[in-house]
Amino acid sequence: MRYVLRDAAGKIVSLHLEPVPGAEPLPRDHPEVKAFLAMADDEKSFAGLDANLVRVLEDLIDVLIERNVLRITDLPAEAQQKLFDRKHFRSRVQKKSLQLFGSDFSGEFGGAPSPSQGVLPDVTGLLPPDDNVPKL
Repeated sequence: MRYVLRDAAGKIVSLHLEPVPGAEPLPRDHPEVKAFLAMADDEKSFAGLDANLVRVLEDLIDVLIERNVLRITDLPAEAQQKLFDRKHFRSRVQKKSLQLFGSDFSGEFGGAPSPSQGVLPDVTGLLPPDDNVPKL
């Protein structure tokens, strides 16, 4: 059983597992409950798409700056600050992330590819031959 709160028009505005004051009990397979949950999933998916698009735009700006098509100073000060903030945040997160290949990886392959390169280095030589793979 789920508990729903409705607005003045009768539309579900929140869904609860436990009873709350003013909530109406509805079974979890009720069409209105399903529709409300589907709408929430759509909003999460859209937010995920937005986050991915922001990353694409950030990479695009980096490529334009690399190729001297755009200078960072061409952007408004607020945009510059937001880009710098995101770059510093991503840099901190990447430093704390798990380095699966260690420091040798970046030296041997020339570092991580830039978004403009579009290909990852061939790491098949780092894998053991099939005959050395332990059998389970």
